[in-house]
Amino acid sequence: MYSLIEEICDQIIVLDSSIRFAGFATDAGKIIAYKYKKKIAPLLTSTETQLSFIDSALMMRIRKDMEPKLGKVICSIVLYEKVTHATVLINREDYPILMISFDNSNKGTNHESLILDSILPLVYCYFTRT
Repeated sequence: MYSLIEEICDQIIVLDSSIRFAGFATDAGKIIAYKYKKKIAPLLTSTETQLSFIDSALMMRIRKDMEPKLGKVICSIVLYEKVTHATVLINREDYPILMISFDNSNKGTNHESLILDSILPLVYCYFTRT
């Protein structure tokens, strides 16, 4: 199963030139697999990346508390000056969280549309095959 989620990360990375990073984690934020786009230096150390996943997992748990009134959580997007981080709730027991990092240098990229129209269909296609 590990090779499958690595393959999904590889497929996400090539969907758009703005995607810098894709990775999966447990609901506690423990990183399972991730990939950086080739020739792009990571902005965070491995420890900082792990902390980012933990933070995102915690925030997703908090957001799930609102689901009875607001509906199912799909994703959360945080805009930083240099990058945009998206946390997508996959709802898989073994790796429920997908994180994607986008480069903000191309102002024309619509991250929400990219997530909803390209990334989610790709991810769900893989999971419905397993």
